[in-house]
Formats: sequence, C-alpha cells, structure tokens
Amino acid sequence: MDHEKHAGDANAILDAMALGRYDRLGWIGVPGFFSAADMADISRYTDEAVALPEVSGAQMVYRETSLLDPNSQVIQRIEDFCPHHAALDVLVRGGRLRCCVEELLRAPAVLFKEKINFKMPGGAGFDVHQDQQAGWSTYAPLFVTAMVSIDAATLENGCLEMVTTPRLSRLIGDEWAPLTADQMRPFELEPVPTQPGDVLFFDSYVPHASKPNFSGERRRILYLTYNRASDGDHRARYYADKRASFPPDVDRQPGVEYRFRV
Repeated sequence: MDHEKHAGDANAILDAMALGRYDRLGWIGVPGFFSAADMADISRYTDEAVALPEVSGAQMVYRETSLLDPNSQVIQRIEDFCPHHAALDVLVRGGRLRCCVEELLRAPAVLFKEKINFKMPGGAGFDVHQDQQAGWSTYAPLFVTAMVSIDAATLENGCLEMVTTPRLSRLIGDEWAPLTADQMRPFELEPVPTQPGDVLFFDSYVPHASKPNFSGERRRILYLTYNRASDGDHRARYYADKRASFPPDVDRQPGVEYRFRV
C-alpha cells in the first residue's frame, strides 16, 4: 500500500466545506478515505498485530470479560503497536492521515498515541467522555484523533456516537470521570455508523461514546491521536506513564485490581 504518494493531496480531501464543519463542530467524517484494497491491507496488519507475542515492553494488549459469556475473555484493544509493526507505523505516522490532521490543526503534527479497539461480540461500550479528561492536559492542550473504521460500525455493534452541537474548547466534566447526565443535558449524541475505509477526525473536547456490542459481528477500529509538534513529542512519556498506572495484561500483578476510568 503506497501511503506516501498522496501525501500532498490533503486539500483535495479536506475541502473548505469539511474544514468549516470541523471548525464548527470539532469533528468531520470522510467516507471512503481508504480504498477496499487499502482496507484489506489494514485488516491484515491488524491480524498480524494480534498474532505478535505478548511480552513485557512490547505492544500493550488488553482483554475484557465478555458481556455475552461471563466465563470468556475477549480482546478489547492493543496500544503502542507502531514500534512493533513496520507497516502500521508507516500508515500511522506518515501519508494522508497525518496530512489531514495537520490541515485540521493548521500546524505540523506528531503522533501522541495509537490503539486498535476491537469491540468483539460481547465487548463493552464506552461511557460518554471527552478525551482530554483522561489526563491529557499534562501533555498538550489539544489533540486530534483519526478514527479508521476497519469493519462496518453499526447501531447493532456499537458505532461511535458524537455530539453535534457547537465546538467545545474546554472540559465540561471532571478529569478521570465519565460525563454525567447533568453535564450532558445541553448536548445530544448522534450515532455515526461507518463502513470499512471511512475515517472520522475529531478533537479532544468533543463528547463521544459507544454502546456495547451484542451482535455477532466484531467492530475493529483504529484510533490514532496526534498533537501539534510545537506542543512537544510526548508519546514515549505517555506510554511510560500508562504502563505504570494501567499496565497491559502481560504485566499485571496477581491480586491487584486495575480500573479503567475514562
């Protein structure tokens, strides 16, 4: 897959209408951003990331108890995979995705974090939150995430739900806690189903959520988060902090309770 040959055509993708919508809402959708051939590669890369050995210091693999079978563990997500998969690293750090993020930030960008959310059948949803609530202000004041739909994300398997009110530039809730019903009262979430190859771009103040997956279909999604290069490259520090506070399964100590907060 040639990710670099289109690196200069971000303006053709993010036209004035798309940029205007992003400025108003803090997010946009770009249907068909990747071709079917591209998505076949990305799906294969995702399978390869799953197959990598789980060892301390490598990619961070997390599992969860299935909501369909309490005796079963299903893969929930993989983070920090770029150093361990060359093709995913090229996809994430270069080419069209980062160019589009730079269009939205109006500045050069660096990768902050990367993850694959799997949401297998029985996978849990995510309470409504702003990404910036997860302690991100320690690292930079603003981030943009590119969400790449690997599989179809539907109402049945827990597609992303976004707020469509005017763009926010501050936290409306507390750090490290999902948004409450009172905090969300002025806002309304709208489901945003996506097909393989569709991309959503959203900033770190847009409230969003997703429901559990009670269907029989998996819903794999790439979440790739960037910040302005002028705000510093914090990726190594972020993952060192996360490994210490919320380690992957392979590094967890027996008898210790680890709680995902937001």
